[in-house]
Amino acid sequence: MTTFRFIPVTPHYSLQSYVAKISVFESSGRLPAADNKLIVPNAFLKLTLTCRNGITAQMAGKTFRQSENRLTLTGIVDSPVFLDALHDVDTATIVIELNTLGAYRLFRLSFAEVKNRIVDLNEILGPNSQHLLGRLANTDDLLLKAHLLQQFLVKQLDQTTSDPIFEYCVDRIARTSGLVGVASLERETGYSSRWLHTKFKEHLGTGPKNLMEIVRFKHYYHTLASGADAHILKNDIHRLYHDQSHFIRAFKRFTGFTPGGLVNSHNELATKHFIV
Repeated sequence: MTTFRFIPVTPHYSLQSYVAKISVFESSGRLPAADNKLIVPNAFLKLTLTCRNGITAQMAGKTFRQSENRLTLTGIVDSPVFLDALHDVDTATIVIELNTLGAYRLFRLSFAEVKNRIVDLNEILGPNSQHLLGRLANTDDLLLKAHLLQQFLVKQLDQTTSDPIFEYCVDRIARTSGLVGVASLERETGYSSRWLHTKFKEHLGTGPKNLMEIVRFKHYYHTLASGADAHILKNDIHRLYHDQSHFIRAFKRFTGFTPGGLVNSHNELATKHFIV
């Protein structure tokens, strides 16, 4: 029987405003066929290093394969992702999840081009990635690899500047669980919805309205994954959604299942990934 675990790593203090979490994932092989192997969108972009074995991901109608010792960036995701080990052997992967403010401060690229995609870091950094990849390949210690990745990200911070308007809007969306409207952001910032949409596409890869929808569902799914009782879940639905049909549409969009279909299936990977 396949066993797996997530080992949390504390982000460097310079990165704590930009990195949501860092974890080392270890598995003895492919996950059981009965497990959905579902990763639900959480509004974070992901830097992924495959240390032992590789991974395969199905996302937005495409299949992405990442071989061993590769470093990739996953853009903002607004569809379910189904993840598994590339081969049925011992697997180790380091994942750094960049919060909604993190990606634009750490990488210079068109984020709209990497939405719902996994891209090799070579495509983003070019030759500048080779030194980092060489150092990562020359150590077998997973925690040291995580440390080297964080050192790299700290240096990346020096190459960019903050955008106060974008960061204000992202903070408002996070603090309201995605319930603030675009009209409210217009009034509070003095910028039009069109300007805000362009700014979000530039820094994140998707517009503020879509981010609000992802964040709303993220809050509901975290409650579900944490094992909350039916009363709390029902209250979350009423708080976050207009009605039952609105909730069911969001649930299908972000998981690929109906609420009953997912609850009655086995999805240990998604549950542990969401609450680790």
